[in-house]
Amino acid sequence: MTDPSSASALWWAVVVSGVYHGINPGMGWPLSVSAALMRGKASQLPIALGVLGLGHLLAMMAILLPFSLITVLVENQRAVQLGASVIVILMGLYLLWNRRHPKYLARVHPARLALWSFLAAMAHGAGLMLVPMYLGISASSGMNHGHGDHMMADNIANAMGVAIVHTLAMLAAAAIIATIIYFWLGLKFLSKAWFNLDVVWALSLVIVGAVGIFNLM
Repeated sequence: MTDPSSASALWWAVVVSGVYHGINPGMGWPLSVSAALMRGKASQLPIALGVLGLGHLLAMMAILLPFSLITVLVENQRAVQLGASVIVILMGLYLLWNRRHPKYLARVHPARLALWSFLAAMAHGAGLMLVPMYLGISASSGMNHGHGDHMMADNIANAMGVAIVHTLAMLAAAAIIATIIYFWLGLKFLSKAWFNLDVVWALSLVIVGAVGIFNLM
């Protein structure tokens, strides 16, 4: 049975998480500013942001699509939601324990923005943050009660929709900040005034996972 208010709240959570990812410099918008400054062309800024967005979108889909298939194959959907929430919490706790950035990201050439964005999103658990939201949306909209191919197609479409909406919100937030930095503040502003979001990021994963478990009670 569809629960419009619950589904609407979860979709807004997808949008808010996208804005949050867009604000976080760890998702790569400083690289887009740097690329535009190095080339001396403002037109390079939206291109670089678009490439970063593509990498982020692929990372979201790489996490969400497998879960869209699992929900078709596993009868106990509550167990899937519980397991996903626990994984998200464990990822957040791991990031709290290990504050070092993955070394392999430093080996990726800055020009390969899509690859860097994909790997950064995977390393930070960005896609995992969306899993409890996606599963909640699927449950509230009744997508887990169909049969066969129709149910699988609906789940995949829903996963792609969550990934796309999230990425568009992420790009909108990143574009606003990158534009302000590029035209008015400059990259030096980041080293002086920007605050570290690593701890906030890790705690947000723990909170999202905890909320996912709470909603099952």
